[in-house]
Amino acid sequence: MDDLEYGTRDKRGNWSPNDPLRVAPFWEGRWGKMKDFLIEYLWPWNAFHMAITLAYWFLLLQPNLDKFASFNLAWTLILYAVNAGGIFVMYGSVELFYYVKRKQGTRFKYNAKFPAENPSDVFWFKSQNLDNFLRSFFVSIPIWTLIQVLFLWCFANGIHAFAWLGWEQHWLWLVILTLLVPAIHEVHFFCGHWLIHQGVLYKWIHSVHHNSINPSPWSSMSMHPVEGTFFFSEVLWHLLIPSNPIVAMLQLNSTAYGAINGHIGFEKLELTDAKAMNSHAYAHYLHHKYFEVNYGGEGLVPLDKWFGTWHDGSKEADERMKERFRQKRARVNAKKGGATPAE
Repeated sequence: MDDLEYGTRDKRGNWSPNDPLRVAPFWEGRWGKMKDFLIEYLWPWNAFHMAITLAYWFLLLQPNLDKFASFNLAWTLILYAVNAGGIFVMYGSVELFYYVKRKQGTRFKYNAKFPAENPSDVFWFKSQNLDNFLRSFFVSIPIWTLIQVLFLWCFANGIHAFAWLGWEQHWLWLVILTLLVPAIHEVHFFCGHWLIHQGVLYKWIHSVHHNSINPSPWSSMSMHPVEGTFFFSEVLWHLLIPSNPIVAMLQLNSTAYGAINGHIGFEKLELTDAKAMNSHAYAHYLHHKYFEVNYGGEGLVPLDKWFGTWHDGSKEADERMKERFRQKRARVNAKKGGATPAE
């Protein structure tokens, strides 16, 4: 495919899309775009998360729920193995084909360089790939598994603010809640993500993730343990709202498996010479590039736009960002000097 039909490449070889990012069409009254939006909302990513969740629930969890009524080390290790195996296959496939074999070169790649080309002392063994891989499999996936076990323990012991809802009686609400899973994620993620960008929390916690300025699939879950705990804790919202354990597990699985979306590094993944899959990675790539923009998702719930931190990839957004940085520096300098910044 010719990526220059869809975007431009600068003198460094970095690619960016022609069209700026847009929040969900219902926020802007673009009702003619709703059909396309709904198709992309469901297919392929959310459909994949739903399929994975059903496989987890019916093949692994439901037949063995009694094992989680108390802490069971064997089943905790089984869950870790399943989680780690699933991530290894999914993330590893993208890493293998697009970063190791480089089957589409730098077509549609936002940053023309590959992490393996830039060893750095900020990473373990000076390797972003190895550092990110080890942090994922020995920090973040164990945390995901433990939170999963905690949730299953709560379910097995009837711990919930409401009674669990059945599909036969409450199917309409549960379908709506299922469709709201990505919105719950965006709100939860925005709030915690913005918080760990502040002061000492960034320095000691979130900077671990931001060492990967040019993210790749293994960067997706390369986090400090505190960040990883908050990241996966969004499943616990389903202990506070009327829900069903399958929907709750969808929340958790879409968080874990869906973390790759913002870190793929390519706008499109070419499947054949004529067909490609959209990654939905650009908003979060811009966050890794500029740090203080796009704390949430793609604008399903446009908190970034409402709070003035939205960056759509355009030159106008660059200028707004720079102006916000100038005002921030002025406030800091004024505080240091004991003066009040000019209005």
